[in-house]
Amino acid sequence: MLQKIDQKILRELQSDSRRSAASIGETVGLSASACHRRIRLLEERGVIEGYGARLNAEKLGYAMTFFVEVSLEGQSETVLGAFERAAAARPEVLECYLTTGTADYVMKVSAQDTDDYERIHRRVISGLPHVIRIQSSLVMKTVKSWRGYPVE
Repeated sequence: MLQKIDQKILRELQSDSRRSAASIGETVGLSASACHRRIRLLEERGVIEGYGARLNAEKLGYAMTFFVEVSLEGQSETVLGAFERAAAARPEVLECYLTTGTADYVMKVSAQDTDDYERIHRRVISGLPHVIRIQSSLVMKTVKSWRGYPVE
């Protein structure tokens, strides 16, 4: 269970991880050194896994996003493992989740245009091991994008 002060720090970091410990400490009511110490403890405990920048897909030329449901020919550890290793190695696969329901996996893929997605579909997704069915859904509009976990 997280202490309230740690929850405040995590909210601030999710909002802008580039802020200094001094700035975050000022916002949450801690000295810079106390805030830095708590952040380091959260990192050591694995609550904070890392830091990164959110990039704008459209400005990078990725105008289309797809959620792709993938079904495999079997459920053995060998089949699942081979698929997961191959999917994780492909930069075109932005996210990949083992799911319940009609599909075995759901992946998030971005493409520059329809020709680019056709290439990804034919050469990347279809080429992953043990794939027997692919169902793609085009994202028409992002209503709310992920900005972090609710920390309360």
